[in-house]
Amino acid sequence: MKKFFEEFKAFISRGNVMDMAVGVIIASAFGAITSTLVEKVVMPVIGLIFGGQDLTNALNWTVRPAVTEMVDGVETVVKEATVIGFGDFLAAVINFVIIAFIVFCIVKAFNRARAAMEKKKAEEPAAEPEPTKEELLLTEIRDLLKEKK
Repeated sequence: MKKFFEEFKAFISRGNVMDMAVGVIIASAFGAITSTLVEKVVMPVIGLIFGGQDLTNALNWTVRPAVTEMVDGVETVVKEATVIGFGDFLAAVINFVIIAFIVFCIVKAFNRARAAMEKKKAEEPAAEPEPTKEELLLTEIRDLLKEKK
């Protein structure tokens, strides 16, 4: 059991696992930002364009209305309504498109930066490699032969 926990500790302490955890946390926070942007900014603007309605609720289709009954003068819901939420689906699609566009821009910028770095590396003159032991020995032999002549 001790070995199992040692392996788990080694797995968790690897850099790529920690990077992935940070990425997941950042992505969830970014998802909350884009969800709020879509729900509170984009959808109301789209609603204004299409007649001043909140499309999240206006595009819903009620398949079965709620069943209510009066109990002591208070109307209570006995059975919830069955609603197909096209507006919520539209908001989710817009949210996805925004996130996909931003991820595309990030990947494009990353690829452009990587290509520039590779181009810069290719333009740098390659340093001459160090001579091998055999080359050094052959050079020494050549120099000795020149001295004898």
